[in-house]
Amino acid sequence: MNFPENLRYTKTHEWISLTGHKARVGVTEYAQKEISDVVFVELAKKGHPVEQGKAASVVESVKAAFDIYAPVSGTITDANGALEANPGLVNQDPYNDGWLFELEVSDPLSVDALMTSAQYAAFVQSGSAH
Repeated sequence: MNFPENLRYTKTHEWISLTGHKARVGVTEYAQKEISDVVFVELAKKGHPVEQGKAASVVESVKAAFDIYAPVSGTITDANGALEANPGLVNQDPYNDGWLFELEVSDPLSVDALMTSAQYAAFVQSGSAH
């Protein structure tokens, strides 16, 4: 599986890309495979504050609905509107076109506490990921 090294990861299978105080968030390749075919994404609301570890969005698949948690605290600045017409982008391209939301991060240093690519890969391979 692919876990890009420029991203940080959570135990709930979200990834985050940070540039200054701005971050983009999505689900990992592992998560999208577990979720299976995504049929709907409830987009995060712009201007809405989110807390680390709290639900910020919902992804629905043919299996069930899955909460997507904020990897860090901040304020939602954008949501991927392309997912309204094509929610399958989450499956097809989870690290690029399938991103879920962007946020202004309250504390950029909080990203450092998240897992690196190697740590996340070990977490997934350990069987602790479920």
